[in-house]
Amino acid sequence: MALAGIGVDMVEIARMEKVLARRPNFTKRVFSEEERAYCDRMARPAQHYAARFAAREAVLKALGTGFSQGIGFADVSVVRNDAGQPQAVLTGRAREVADEQGVREVALSLSYTHEIAVANAVAVTDDVRPRPEAKPDPKADLRRSFREARSVLDELERVETDG
Repeated sequence: MALAGIGVDMVEIARMEKVLARRPNFTKRVFSEEERAYCDRMARPAQHYAARFAAREAVLKALGTGFSQGIGFADVSVVRNDAGQPQAVLTGRAREVADEQGVREVALSLSYTHEIAVANAVAVTDDVRPRPEAKPDPKADLRRSFREARSVLDELERVETDG
């Protein structure tokens, strides 16, 4: 089992514009209702659709599957958290594969220029997830200090009575 997987994908925005113009049902087949609502209210919808399509590819590359093993377009989507950051949502077979690999989350970054949308994905397992630093506990430190002092005193008493 890999500790983490990394995936990157790029989509030409002009190509996405052509697909959107030629195939009106494409967005319903590929994107969630939430994604469509988000993209359609943007000034350049194709740019945002392209980034989300690239995200699907990047996520599945990070999982090491691509669109295989029964994974379909609807199994990966992109939402935005309260801070506005993109987050990958895995459902169906993509979620099963991620669970089998111990993937707890997929970190996602989306960017675009005027011509290209890019997505980077990192499949994060517990093995590579940063651990929060332990916060000092003054009470626990004091208890430990008293135990150590008591141990020293007990040792001194033992030496005095044995001597």
